Amino acid sequence: MPRRRSTDYTRDIEQDPRFGSVRVQKFINVIMMGGKKSVARHIVYTAIDIIAKKSGGDEKKALEAFHQAFEQVAPAVEVRSKRVGGSVYQIPTEVAAKRKDSLAMRWLITAAKERPNKTMEERLAYELLDASQGKGGAVKKRVDVQRMAEANRAFSHYAW
Repeated sequence: MPRRRSTDYTRDIEQDPRFGSVRVQKFINVIMMGGKKSVARHIVYTAIDIIAKKSGGDEKKALEAFHQAFEQVAPAVEVRSKRVGGSVYQIPTEVAAKRKDSLAMRWLITAAKERPNKTMEERLAYELLDASQGKGGAVKKRVDVQRMAEANRAFSHYAW
């Protein structure tokens, strides 16, 4: 527990200029490396444009697919390590809403980086499309995490 400052402070993230969505702006911030926000914006907006082309040229459908991908990837439960009586147990716990979003963003980006396409825009667009349809690397990661939580359900009584 910190002595000087409270930890419950969170910085407000404003809406992105193109879609007016806080989630898109947060995703841009997570993709950003080295303070290059314009490069990150270009990657995300081009990926959404590719999704729009695939879904018939409609930006609203592309933005819906973007949000649907997050809903498909966000985990409901995860396992946390807890030491009880000299042994470490993996205890399934519910995931907070803020952590759901951050895990979904992280998993989408890492799954997109592992794809074989040429540019990051294409990789991200195809990963978002796959995730919105319930397949892809990020959805596989969520399924693995939930399967591990289900396997360790017997230790849930240690969560206090």
